[in-house]
Amino acid sequence: MFKFVTALLAAILLLPQAAVHAQSYPTKPIRFVIPFGPGSASDALARIAGHELSLSLGQPIVVVHKPGADGAISAVEVQRSAPDGYTFLFGTNSPLAVVPNMRKEPPYNVMTDFTPVTFLGDNTFFVVVHPSVPAKTVAELVAYGKANPRTLNYASGNTYALVASGMLATNNGIDMTSVPYKSEPDAILDLLAGRVQLMLGTSTSTAAHIRDGKLRALATTFHQRSPLMPELPSITEAGQPAFPVGPWFALVGPAGLPADIVTKMNKEMVAVLAKPAVKDAMAKHGFIARSSTPEELGAYMKDQLGVWKKALKDANMEPQ
Repeated sequence: MFKFVTALLAAILLLPQAAVHAQSYPTKPIRFVIPFGPGSASDALARIAGHELSLSLGQPIVVVHKPGADGAISAVEVQRSAPDGYTFLFGTNSPLAVVPNMRKEPPYNVMTDFTPVTFLGDNTFFVVVHPSVPAKTVAELVAYGKANPRTLNYASGNTYALVASGMLATNNGIDMTSVPYKSEPDAILDLLAGRVQLMLGTSTSTAAHIRDGKLRALATTFHQRSPLMPELPSITEAGQPAFPVGPWFALVGPAGLPADIVTKMNKEMVAVLAKPAVKDAMAKHGFIARSSTPEELGAYMKDQLGVWKKALKDANMEPQ
């Protein structure tokens, strides 16, 4: 009985401490580690959300770039971080769904090495070509590719672009050459120079060049038209099958993140994503903001591991 009472008193004494911890967090800057470089869609979106989050939390949000290895470098950085609420992965489908399926020995387990916080949303990509390509529609691009095998080199700055471009080629029997890059800003430079002729890219990297006539947009890869370029058809309107995978973003922390921190970060980020100004700013980058509970994100991540596994297999992309 004495031991029981002692344990009960100890537990009661700890309750105020937990409450104080939840109320005081955060007390220093928080890092958002992103899988791509400066100028990428990830960079832009992390800065938009991070700015608003810093205002509500009263601490700076520092965007840290860790590009390379399909996002694995950024994910490992967060995986190895202390679960204290000061390092999060502002991640995408690349590190959270592709890397585990493309490595024979993955550097981490998505479902056990990370703590889900909230879904962030979906991004829109566009099929763009260099002006030297004589195609103004996807149908014309397909016809040109078939008539000129191995003439088209397609750039990709992320795994979604790599897989979707490969599916575009396979679905239409086009013999194209893949040229992968660490990040979109690197890929766009070669596309502008004409060293590669085709790219599935975000509006962050392509919109200004499309407006200036330096690139030509043929369609959006999303299932609906984009308000950024409403004149462009969706990929299905362009006569192509819908891509089974899509680009998405999520916020996760390292495994073992305390529940009170998860709850607070989820609440604050959900509020940020609901702000009209944030939605509008993100929409300018082709991003559709959408939040979730931690549990919903965990279930989605598990589902996406299976979705991407099948998509990669169908695209003849084997684990390395």
